[in-house]
Amino acid sequence: MKVNTLKKYFLYVLLGSSSLLTTSCDSDSEDSTPKGAYEHGVFILNEGQFGTPTAEVSFLSPETKTLIPDLFNKVNNRPLGDAAQSITFIGDKAYIAVNNSEKIEVADAYSFASTGVINGLKIPRYMAALNNNKAYVTEYVGYAFSGYTGTGRVSVLDLTTNSVTKTINVGLLPEGVLMYNDKLYVANSGGNTISVINTTTDAVESTILVGESPKHLVLDANNKIWVLRGGYGTPGALVKIDPANNNAITSYGFPLGTSGPGYLTINGAKNTLYFTYNGSVYTMATTATSAPTTALIHRDAYGLGIDPQSNTLYLGLGGYTSNGWVVRYQPTGTAIDSFQVRILPNGFSFR
Repeated sequence: MKVNTLKKYFLYVLLGSSSLLTTSCDSDSEDSTPKGAYEHGVFILNEGQFGTPTAEVSFLSPETKTLIPDLFNKVNNRPLGDAAQSITFIGDKAYIAVNNSEKIEVADAYSFASTGVINGLKIPRYMAALNNNKAYVTEYVGYAFSGYTGTGRVSVLDLTTNSVTKTINVGLLPEGVLMYNDKLYVANSGGNTISVINTTTDAVESTILVGESPKHLVLDANNKIWVLRGGYGTPGALVKIDPANNNAITSYGFPLGTSGPGYLTINGAKNTLYFTYNGSVYTMATTATSAPTTALIHRDAYGLGIDPQSNTLYLGLGGYTSNGWVVRYQPTGTAIDSFQVRILPNGFSFR
């Protein structure tokens, strides 16, 4: 796939600016040697059509104003796999959980050349690292749709050998994970709990009852853990956990909607939450006393991310069989521009 300029891929610009992207002068850049072509930029994970090897990573470079829609295939001359779930950067490596291929693809973070594969997994979902040598990944396992039985689990990964060293049983359908103070918090989306894993013993040391279907977690500037939770038949909520106060919780409920909560992220200052619920994007300060009732953006996003430096919001949109789109927004909800990527853009990583 030939590299295309952003001008070709950004089909419309909704702000009256003559420049799609701006770059700033970095006084240190002239003295530093680039580590690779993809050292800085936005990595867009495209899930792909389920049951086909159409998962892909797109790369947006603000510095050179270029978009590579098929980065993994371009560099490695082969497909990434079937149903990419998440991408996590740890040290100098990128780890891509490809759930229906039941693997984690490992690539060099700067060249994106494949360096290995972690196998022996059952529907891997999300990763979190203790350090550059040890990480954890959630696995659905007990997912009747794929013929598996039993509870969900977390696998302990040795990143020096790309191997699984231990498995830890948690709740049903474990989804998002968060590492804080050497403890791993696991959202069990098929139940109503957060499992807390001690990373010294690699065992569950406690569970926190938060309500139906917890999905994603973020850490704010005051070291409080926020959980987005809710099912399709009951109202969702944001739940704040205070690890310093025996994991006490505070819940901020949403009105009942026609669809459940989706994604949760936090800005670079870690004081403003952004999340999807009932087909829209909402924002909430971490100091708020109640959940918002007015949407920031009325778009049903399949993926959601925020640039920690510029606070630009990224929404992934599109159907299940054709190329999707990324639409960028100012933090106020004003649209900036859009560009086409691959099927089902579901996540964003900023470096």
